[in-house]
Amino acid sequence: MGAVKLNKRTIDRLTVERASTVFWDSELPGFGIRVHATGRKVFVAQARTPGGLPKRATVGRYEDIDPEVARPMAAGMIDRIRRGRDPVAPPAPEEPTVADLAARFMAAHVEVNCKPGTAESYRSLLRLHILPELGALGLSEVERSHVSALHYRLRDKPLLANKAASVFSKMFKLAVAWGMTPARPNPCRSIKRYKERSCERFLTEDEYARLGRVLFEAEAEGPLMASAVAAVRLLLLTGCRRNEILMLRWDDIDRRAGELRLSDSKSGPRRVPLTPPVERVLARIPRAKGNPWVIAGEKPGERLRRIDPLWNKLRARAGLDGLRLHDCRHSYASRALAIGESLSAISRLLGHKTVMTTVKYAHLARDTERASAAKVGDSIGSDLMALDPDLESEAA
Repeated sequence: MGAVKLNKRTIDRLTVERASTVFWDSELPGFGIRVHATGRKVFVAQARTPGGLPKRATVGRYEDIDPEVARPMAAGMIDRIRRGRDPVAPPAPEEPTVADLAARFMAAHVEVNCKPGTAESYRSLLRLHILPELGALGLSEVERSHVSALHYRLRDKPLLANKAASVFSKMFKLAVAWGMTPARPNPCRSIKRYKERSCERFLTEDEYARLGRVLFEAEAEGPLMASAVAAVRLLLLTGCRRNEILMLRWDDIDRRAGELRLSDSKSGPRRVPLTPPVERVLARIPRAKGNPWVIAGEKPGERLRRIDPLWNKLRARAGLDGLRLHDCRHSYASRALAIGESLSAISRLLGHKTVMTTVKYAHLARDTERASAAKVGDSIGSDLMALDPDLESEAA
């Protein structure tokens, strides 16, 4: 039998008495249907490989596939055979989801480039906020409206809302760079960030005194509280960041050079002067055998990891509700300005990469300048304007 156009009418009429026979399509060379004596009919595709060898593949059963659907499927298989490929194309990979992107973002970017504290904050933000809202979406499905809705849901916490939008924007840029999604406008574009309220808080002289008394009294409440007390004192006296103190090792203390050598600071390795008050605090800390950490934890050989619950107790006793542990660092900068230190000197003390990071304290410097100007002006004015009748009447 010659080639015939394989359509439903002609295929239904095809029969064989024994074994099986392939009937070829008259329109698409290499497209055929194998008819068995039992009545079973199967579409096939056949072509020659680049080496000239014939190769045949099954397209599907006639009872499952319409001829007009089987024909283009066979055409694709014939083309693949002629190019030396497997006639059956591998299944298209599933589109990556936001959850897939988050996993790669953490492993390939955050864990490689960020410090442990920063990595933990990213991990928490993803787990608690971004993934519950967007995790199941395919990357091509994410629209600006999705990110905007997440941003709006966190509006009562503007810092957190803005951080979520910024982190997702960075993730999406990396997704494009990694080829996980085609280049297209970032879904975080044009999302207006909320105005962030300043969280700066500075200890007054009275508050320093109250906190000092509370720390002294709490020191005797056990090793864990004593570690927290030592950590708070060092934070207040050095202006260091929380993890710079919590991750301080005894080997980092160079008494000969009179400094703390911080090898893993946020801004890179730096040295902090070892002042007499800091020396006194360190001298009060018992050094546990086999424990390399200055601020020891509850378990042998470990450091203190969760200081916040202990800090909350201390600040409550001192009547300093709302004072964050990071405000110890702000207070250090504030006191430095109050005694006349320059912004550039304070920048070095705080370990900022550039003095521009320290500029946020400039308003405190102006307050100090005004207070100093008032003192100088009063001193000179008392001599210069001694005979001014208006001043005499004010004094009276």
